[in-house]
Amino acid sequence: MEAGGSRRSATTRKRKSAALMGEGSPAPSPAAAPDPGAADHDGGGDGRDLHLSDLPDDVLRKIISVLPMKQRGRTQILAKRWLPLWRSLPLNIDCCEIARSNHGKLGDVLQRIISSQQGDCHRFCIRPLLATNKENDAAVDACLLSPALNKLKELEFYRRPWHNWQRLPAPTSIFRFSHTLCVAQFGHCTLTDDIVQGLHFPQLKKLGLDYVFLSEFSLSSMIASSPSLEVLLIIRCSGARCLRINSFTRRSIEVGNSSPDPCMEELIIESAPHLERLFHLDQNQDLHVSVLSAPRLESLGCCTNSTRLVFGSTDIHQGPRIAIGSLSTALCRIKSLHLCMRTLCLDMVIELMRCFPCLEKLYIQCEKSGTKNLWRRKHRDLLRSFDICLKKLYWIVIGPKNLTLIL
Repeated sequence: MEAGGSRRSATTRKRKSAALMGEGSPAPSPAAAPDPGAADHDGGGDGRDLHLSDLPDDVLRKIISVLPMKQRGRTQILAKRWLPLWRSLPLNIDCCEIARSNHGKLGDVLQRIISSQQGDCHRFCIRPLLATNKENDAAVDACLLSPALNKLKELEFYRRPWHNWQRLPAPTSIFRFSHTLCVAQFGHCTLTDDIVQGLHFPQLKKLGLDYVFLSEFSLSSMIASSPSLEVLLIIRCSGARCLRINSFTRRSIEVGNSSPDPCMEELIIESAPHLERLFHLDQNQDLHVSVLSAPRLESLGCCTNSTRLVFGSTDIHQGPRIAIGSLSTALCRIKSLHLCMRTLCLDMVIELMRCFPCLEKLYIQCEKSGTKNLWRRKHRDLLRSFDICLKKLYWIVIGPKNLTLIL
């Protein structure tokens, strides 16, 4: 109190002194001077702060669209203006997220969400851990028939029965979106010839098949009916033994053929002018890969004990017997190589490097580092034969108890 009173007394004395000296009205104190940058901090210079709700509708819609489903619904309590924004946005339905947030009750919540929305559903996801309940299955089947899903863009559908873990036929309702789907992933189901035959996916760019049983005819028919397909992922599928690729749009192919049933044994790339990535992801099942024409292929992934690679007339399994001058042109374009092996073998890695003279990135994943990996005299020929372009080396050792990354 005393400090405040003394400051006020000093100010009063200054003002009286200025008046007696004839300086006119008292000069404004420095604290009263206008701040030139105040308009940059107070929401536009009109004396009020800028709030989130003052942003344009388009900006608010983008903010809401990146939120998870539960947080999206909560935005409607912020202000009246947010309620129509939430309802007009395209739906992004993740059934697992809804069931987890509502103690496993899925049917009623799905119906309330769909009925309250004015926008279309662009993404629908049902994962395998949720498809073990009869009530949930019935709720999902009813939701798939809703008009709100007529323009569905992304579908992730896994079907599991309630016992014996056998793959049941996929419901025909999931294919009513075939003309609008851009991304589709099917898992733990059977795709029969009568379901696949006649389907057309004009806008599909990414197709994933995980633990799906389908015949070679169905697989080829499904791929052929997707003229815009760029990414193909086949994991643990059975029924089809051979797949031939003739595509102008395909950019990435990944195959993991681990399955207890007869699975894919041969992959033939006959013509893929835009293919950039080709990966075999399994060490337990052999896969014969033949590349006849893939002029843009730059990234290659293989398992040293289960992948047989043939580029044109060059068989990679010939190892050190391959002459550098006889290498296929496609091998000289490979810049990134991903190797998966149980035990690290330096001899094998170095001999593979001879087959890819333009290699810039090398990724090695193994379970054991090995004890007999030494630099031998015979490897000196590698340095004399061509210039090594390698820029990055990633060596990952994955053991039962730890993971070691060496760069």
